[in-house]
Amino acid sequence: MREQVVMCWSGGKDSARTLHELLRDPRVEVVALLTTLTREFERVSMHGVRRELAERQARELGLPLVFAPIPAPCTNAEYEAAMAAALEPLRAAGATSVAFGDIFLEDLRRYREAQMAALGLAARFPLFGRSTRELAAEFVALGFRAHITCLDPRVLPLEFAGRELDQRCFEALPANVDPCGENGEYHSFVFASPDFRTPIGVRVGETLERGGFVFTDLLAV
Repeated sequence: MREQVVMCWSGGKDSARTLHELLRDPRVEVVALLTTLTREFERVSMHGVRRELAERQARELGLPLVFAPIPAPCTNAEYEAAMAAALEPLRAAGATSVAFGDIFLEDLRRYREAQMAALGLAARFPLFGRSTRELAAEFVALGFRAHITCLDPRVLPLEFAGRELDQRCFEALPANVDPCGENGEYHSFVFASPDFRTPIGVRVGETLERGGFVFTDLLAV
């Protein structure tokens, strides 16, 4: 019997790459995507992506999508309560683990492992320990496509806002920025994937600053 896994899904490149690994593992069945959604804005938390675009990703993947609504701002306690409420029905239905797209942040991994253990679930990290430079190159080579939707202007110039994450973009990232944005330098939205039935048509909309971060809106076309 295959392990039933919930994918913690931001819709960005690392979660898409993690899902790609899970879907090719014969020991695993991905039973749902789980996305935190900021209630006040109806957008994927930190990524700033509209709810309907996350729903479109799930349709293209042929997977159920479960939202964990959180407030803005959100405390750790509120986040943990929202995750627990969203995961409990999935655990009751047979899910035994939750997969995350984290790559090298040990403290975050330990936090997630403790959080999941408290809910009676295991935490999986299919990309953990991989080279972020290699993962960025593979992202392009495998046919994934994404736009930057959020960036930290303290480390990444505004010219990257809304830019497509292609090879030229990865090569142009400043030397102090992790290729996969693992330190929170940027977040993204995947609009084409080898796992999608068809690509998602999007156009780049308005860019604005909120809470010290720069968000670029993506609109479905």
